[in-house]
Amino acid sequence: TIELFDVNNDILADIKSMPHIVSAEFKDNILLVKSTRGKNNLAVILDYLKSKNIAFGKIYSEPPTLNDVFLEITGKDLRD
Repeated sequence: TIELFDVNNDILADIKSMPHIVSAEFKDNILLVKSTRGKNNLAVILDYLKSKNIAFGKIYSEPPTLNDVFLEITGKDLRD
């Protein structure tokens, strides 16, 4: 998740087309990106934003939970 202040459809399309990016959405000044193979994806996105002179604020990254993975695969939540 990256706080951004100005993203147009071309920028969003470029991010969506990057390797290992599963999805990217921009709403209420928040860019939410889901990706596979985690380590360098965030750095690549931030480098891209810098190259386009796009200001960004807070950055938050977290690995998926077991429930996230299960939901992605099955479409159902885990039960306790």
